[in-house]
Amino acid sequence: MAYDSAATRARLLDAAYDEFVERGLAGARVNRIADAAESNKQGIYAYFGPKDAFFDAVLNSRLQALADLVPFEIDDLPGYVGSLFDYFVAHPGILRLAQWRALERPEPSPVMVDTHVGKAQELATAHGAQLEVATDVMMLILALAQVWNTTAVPIRTPGGAETAERLERHRASVVRAATAIAREPLG
Repeated sequence: MAYDSAATRARLLDAAYDEFVERGLAGARVNRIADAAESNKQGIYAYFGPKDAFFDAVLNSRLQALADLVPFEIDDLPGYVGSLFDYFVAHPGILRLAQWRALERPEPSPVMVDTHVGKAQELATAHGAQLEVATDVMMLILALAQVWNTTAVPIRTPGGAETAERLERHRASVVRAATAIAREPLG
């Protein structure tokens, strides 16, 4: 059977995602990633370079998947925040990975900056608003979509059990808040 470098690269990214989500950049071990991917350390360094570059490659690949699956809807911010919320609930590791990035390497990657600034610029242009105002709106939208996953269970479900109904009620609150934000003129 012929060697499939694309399959090896994909296995390495998947294994690294699990390792980095669980342990962060400092705690992750290249040996564990290589073993989980049924590869070797040399392959990791050949494809991705040092561990911090590998971490960024993993995060960037997951952010690209997010962008592909949840496209930015400039004319439907409530729908966009609802879709982001659903994605984060289904894939909580992406937020944990981003938190590790912020803790261990506080400077955002160029991909992260370009993504956020690009969306804010689109919003500003569409609404004739200042970039700073559109950036604030984008930060609020992103925070709304993330807050369920970044809040401890006893706080997000006070006095009750975490149920599908509670999750739906919170999602509805997130969409209502985004609707209120979207109603306000940005200009």
